[in-house]
Amino acid sequence: MVQNLEEIIGKRIKEYRSNQNLSLRMLAERCGLSANTISLIERGENSATISSLDKISEALNIPIDDLFQKNQKKSVFYLRSGEGLKKKSYNFEIETLGFGFENQQIEPLRVTIYPSEDESPQLISHPGQEFVYCLSGEIDFFIQGRCYHLATGDSLLFDASYSHGWGNPQKDKAILLIMFQSLIDPVGVRQRHIELSMAEKAD
Repeated sequence: MVQNLEEIIGKRIKEYRSNQNLSLRMLAERCGLSANTISLIERGENSATISSLDKISEALNIPIDDLFQKNQKKSVFYLRSGEGLKKKSYNFEIETLGFGFENQQIEPLRVTIYPSEDESPQLISHPGQEFVYCLSGEIDFFIQGRCYHLATGDSLLFDASYSHGWGNPQKDKAILLIMFQSLIDPVGVRQRHIELSMAEKAD
C-alpha cells in the first residue's frame, strides 16, 4: 500500500517522538502546538504547514527533511496536486514540490505572489543555480540590479550567487515555478526563499 505524504510525515514524527520518550503533551509544550494537532498530524489526518513542521522538527532536534523518510533511498517522488508543503501569508504562498531524496540537489517550488506596492523588493543570494518560469500572470524579477519583466511562459536561468528577488506591481497574482540547485545546502536555500517572502510581508 502506497502511503500518502501526510501518513509518511505522521509516521516519522511519531517514530522520533517515541524514540525520545516524549508524550504528545511533552512535544506539544516544546513546539507550541496543541497535543490534539500533533496527534492528527501523526495519524495522517491533518496536513501540516511548513511552519508547523519547522516547530516540530526543532522540538525533536532533527532537520526538517528527516520527516520525509530521508533514510529511505528513493528513485521516484510522486506528489499529487495540492499535497506539497505550504507556507502562506497574505501576499504570497510557497509550495514545495519535491523533497526527501538522499543527497538531494534540486529544489522545486511553486510560488504564488500577490500584488504589492513595495518598490524595493528584498534580495537574496546563495550558492548554485536557479531557474524561474512564469506559469501565469506577470512579475518583475530582479538580478544584480537589473529588472526582468516576466509574463506567462517567460523564464530565467541564472547564477544564484547574484543578488535576486521579485516584485509584483500588477493588479493580479503571478504564479512561478522556481527550481534551484545547490550542492552545499539545498534545505537552507529553500528556507532563504521562504524568509525572502516573509521579509516582504514584514515590510
